[in-house]
Amino acid sequence: MTEASTSAARVLVAGTGPAGMIAALVFAQAGFEVVLAGPPVSTDDDRTTALMAPALDYLDTLGVLEALREASAPLRTMRIVDGTARLLRSPVVTFHASEIDEQQFGLNFPNRALNAALEQVVVAQAGIAWRKCIVEHWLPREDEVVAQLSDGSEVQAKLAVAADGRTSPAREAAGISVVSHAHRQSALVLSFSHSRDHAFTSTEFHTETGPFTQVPLPGRRSSLVWVVRPGSAEELNALDDTSLSKIVEDRMQSILGRVTVDGGRQIYPLSTAVPTRFAANRIMLVGEAAHVFPPIGAQGLNLGIKDVQQAVDAASRNPHDPGAAGSLVSYDAARRPDIMARTGAVSLLNLSLLSDMLPSQIARTAGLSLLGAVSPLRALFMREGLRPGSGFAQIFETLRPDALLSRRAAVSRK
Repeated sequence: MTEASTSAARVLVAGTGPAGMIAALVFAQAGFEVVLAGPPVSTDDDRTTALMAPALDYLDTLGVLEALREASAPLRTMRIVDGTARLLRSPVVTFHASEIDEQQFGLNFPNRALNAALEQVVVAQAGIAWRKCIVEHWLPREDEVVAQLSDGSEVQAKLAVAADGRTSPAREAAGISVVSHAHRQSALVLSFSHSRDHAFTSTEFHTETGPFTQVPLPGRRSSLVWVVRPGSAEELNALDDTSLSKIVEDRMQSILGRVTVDGGRQIYPLSTAVPTRFAANRIMLVGEAAHVFPPIGAQGLNLGIKDVQQAVDAASRNPHDPGAAGSLVSYDAARRPDIMARTGAVSLLNLSLLSDMLPSQIARTAGLSLLGAVSPLRALFMREGLRPGSGFAQIFETLRPDALLSRRAAVSRK
């Protein structure tokens, strides 16, 4: 190996999905020298991504958000509809962003638009060297991690950020095991046009096989994630456009009028996977290397962006050796509560949809009924969903003695 084929970097980011490109940007903007290793950005991803307000604010600081606005649709209202045929059915629950003084919960946009915007900013960002090839072999050492790339070169770094997906070779090289479970479910993903306005409302129909989730796109268009049994996904995917359009319209109870599905359907088998650790041997896990779960509640990349935020926070405490043991322990401790809580919540909700047991149905129906009927509880749920801790902080704020006195004074003046 020649000297020219070897390069040193403080931080190596493996993976060029959205989480990897965001990680490269964040570490470079924090002053680290970054090598990004991964193939050119995918252009055949027909999925969309819904990012909530905190993630959007973060993308804005990176200079990414402005390029996404024209391709995005705001999520101003979110609705849950019980689409099962069971005896116990939950009432429709509607969440309005205006109830918690927000203009919108987030934005939904095609993955192609997100990837293109991230690629443009990554290419323009000083401090990022993009090697458009994969890591073929990892060598974690005591004082550095070495990555052998498919182009024959080698990169040494003090820290590696593994954004290389759910099967993460970097995670395996770090010696981190995974607790995983394959679900008897697949997600059929597509986009469609409709004859009625969606009014920037996302509707999640709960069905016996999982959620059927419509999310608005610009104009009279929406994206759909439909969770069904694997065999059913294949059968639906094999239908012609006219037949599938009619089925989608019927499943949506025609709330958006006439439906016409686009081409480019995709099927994704569902699973849950959680690593036993989120960092080890100079490698931090982010994105799907750190968590995999069913597409419920728009968690995926929103959680991945939090991974990146806390990874750079932990690394920045020791900028001369960001992969030192203290940085890894700090990152693991920071991510564990959030990832475990959200994975558990998504898994529990998914199981409640699949279960035919009466106690499970009663619990789900009672919980949704409370959310629909009690506005303070609904507001707490919405605030916690957007910014964990903010809902309870709002309650404590309203219970402060000076706040109580102010409200009493306002009432007496009336």
